Amino acid sequence: MSLIPIYWWNKEVHHFKISQEKFTKQPWANGIILLGCVVIAMLLANLPFTKHAYHAFLNTGFTMNIKSPDGSINWVFPHGMTVEKFINDILMVIFFFTVGLEIKREVVCGELSSFRKAILPVIAAFGGVVFPALIYTVVNRGTLAASGWGIPTATDIAFAVGILSILGDKVPVSLKVFLTALAIADDLIAILVVAFFYGGAIRLPLLFIALMVILFVALMKKLGEKRIVYYLVPAVIVWFLFYYSGIHATMTGVVIALLIPMDARYNKAKWHRRHAILYNGLLEAEKVHTSEAFPNGPERFYLRRISSLTKKTIPPSYRLEHKLNPIVNFAIMPIFALANAGVEIPDLSYFNIFRIDPTMGAVGLGIFLGLVLGKPLGITLASWISIKCKVGEMPAKSTWPMLFAVACLGGIGFTMSIFVDTLSFTGEGITPEVTQQLRDAGKIAVLMGSVCSGILGSALISVVSNLQKRKETLAS
Repeated sequence: MSLIPIYWWNKEVHHFKISQEKFTKQPWANGIILLGCVVIAMLLANLPFTKHAYHAFLNTGFTMNIKSPDGSINWVFPHGMTVEKFINDILMVIFFFTVGLEIKREVVCGELSSFRKAILPVIAAFGGVVFPALIYTVVNRGTLAASGWGIPTATDIAFAVGILSILGDKVPVSLKVFLTALAIADDLIAILVVAFFYGGAIRLPLLFIALMVILFVALMKKLGEKRIVYYLVPAVIVWFLFYYSGIHATMTGVVIALLIPMDARYNKAKWHRRHAILYNGLLEAEKVHTSEAFPNGPERFYLRRISSLTKKTIPPSYRLEHKLNPIVNFAIMPIFALANAGVEIPDLSYFNIFRIDPTMGAVGLGIFLGLVLGKPLGITLASWISIKCKVGEMPAKSTWPMLFAVACLGGIGFTMSIFVDTLSFTGEGITPEVTQQLRDAGKIAVLMGSVCSGILGSALISVVSNLQKRKETLAS
């Protein structure tokens, strides 16, 4: 039985069935769960009988206190860690690790693997980052909210691709591929933005040691090491060093992911040769022990060896991505949403994201305009320039109105936008109370901007698709 059931009509027996596997394989499943978690988080943060417990739980200390018997040593690790920071600084490392694996796969053998495939979505992604950042900066220049320019620059691939899948054949396949590749390139740019602009004060000695560990891992990969454990242990060391060096600790996931080998221990020829030997041994074991139930002792031995051989023939990066994707999509991202989307709303004025304060700025207005206007305009204009300069190619069977409609879905920020929001609005002269107020306003604007972008993009895609069908009907 499933905790999150999907029902479908069975014509033979006329009753509803439940299928967890069917649900989790749907491209929109992750988006549905995230939306549910947002609603739950908002309720927990605002209902009078839950809001105090909700915030108290997130602010609960999450550290180890190591003391020597004589009390001369009292080491607290990680310093200042709370449940919320544990989610954002440790669990999200796994999220960024899977993003890094996905980016590497696309660069090596996917939609970003060649210049012709990658150039248009990459250029479009840059346009979709620069325009929202410029709009936000213009709106908030010289105010306390100015450092939040990175919030409206990200696209949430789960929601965007989920909506495209719901719209079905209204969108050409080429534009679905375009938006997916754009979102992946967008993720890479967002990762670089976080790494360079939203870390702390850099401690160079620790950063130098981290780089030495990374170089050691790169050398180990160059020498042909393909066992995963030898990459995960250094990842923990690099996380420690990044955490205390000023580089945001989640960058550990991306760095290590890019170093995970994409070559298997056994190639096709070796697999066939070893599999033939093991399979023949399995057949011989079956002939010798015909009276015993299958599998008998010798047969279990050969089956284990065949299973191990098959595992070692799949590249480590693919194995990790396959294992981690369900955990990230249906555990880590929902937990992140539960911990970060819960904004306390003392009064309805909080939903007035268009208010402008001379000192605080207009964080809500900057984010909303960046997502709803900046994203589609930046993506479309960058694509237009790329195609007109003959650098990129127009996606097959697509038109400019449809490309703009799909670009509107790029304004769905959510996960990465909220993550950047949790890192923004710190610095000299900004009190913790002001930081929290700006972050809360930013989260509300991200949610409202993402919803509007999703509705706008879906509506435009339907309108453009219907108009194109009418033209085709009249022409025929």
